[in-house]
Amino acid sequence: MAVQQTNSAPSAPASSRPYRQARTGYGKRSAPDQRPFSADDFALLPERERYVAGYVDHLPDGAAMDIKSLAKDLPLYGQMAIGSALRALAVAGHLRHVRCRVESLGQSRWVTLTFWSRTARDNEWWAERLATGGSGVAAPEGPACEAPAVPLQRTPEAPQPDPAGPPPAYLALARLGRTEPRLALSAADCTALESLAAVWFERGVDADYMARALTSGLPDQVGSPVGFVRRRLTDKVPAQLPQTPAAPEASVRRLLVECSECGRPGPADALPDGLCRSCRQAPPKEPGEPLAERDIEAHMRLLRDKLRMP
Repeated sequence: MAVQQTNSAPSAPASSRPYRQARTGYGKRSAPDQRPFSADDFALLPERERYVAGYVDHLPDGAAMDIKSLAKDLPLYGQMAIGSALRALAVAGHLRHVRCRVESLGQSRWVTLTFWSRTARDNEWWAERLATGGSGVAAPEGPACEAPAVPLQRTPEAPQPDPAGPPPAYLALARLGRTEPRLALSAADCTALESLAAVWFERGVDADYMARALTSGLPDQVGSPVGFVRRRLTDKVPAQLPQTPAAPEASVRRLLVECSECGRPGPADALPDGLCRSCRQAPPKEPGEPLAERDIEAHMRLLRDKLRMP
């Protein structure tokens, strides 16, 4: 027989009050396909978790829901209590902290996002959504998340010729004389050598690479620039590298779930209940804390399973 908890928690602040907004692109992000609002959405949760969940659920997407912001908006609980409540809500299947790399204005940095679901979700649901870059989770306008993956070897593509101008190989040869007068070539020289230079571009190098290879270690005097360049274009042609096929999943934006306790990142399926293995198996930090606090994670797992039952 399930134990019914009375809804004795104080009411969360009214939803009409102004909320702290996170920077554009961050803050709360809502999961799709949630059930409609109901007065007993979180009735089975412990008092503190029910209070925090009710407040977070009414926040609009993009609102700040980090520990410090929530502690300021919910004066009944301090930062440690809010952190414990968020961890318990992650175990119950209502949220996940996700680490994501943001590319903006030529800079790259890691940020933590929080995905929220009024409906309790199991670990398989979260793993499926987050393993594909959160494509099934709503995201407000803002910087896009890119996969924190190990970069593949870069194979530069050959420059595309401008239909209205000379081919790239011709232009690269023509510019040699501007950077190194000893290798100044005439228009006829560039035309004669263009096919040799084009081979370099076909092998994945760019004009700067070719220019460095042709101009490095020059003698004091070059009697015949066209002959000298022809010899170097032939002798120093880059090796042919195998083409690396683009993996189908390369364009998928993968996210790393953050452990709700220690912040350690990992794949979604490696952090069930939003906790890494160490934190799931760790003993209580304070042996003297109340029993309900020590057993909160087991209690929330049980409640999550009950909420999923038809």
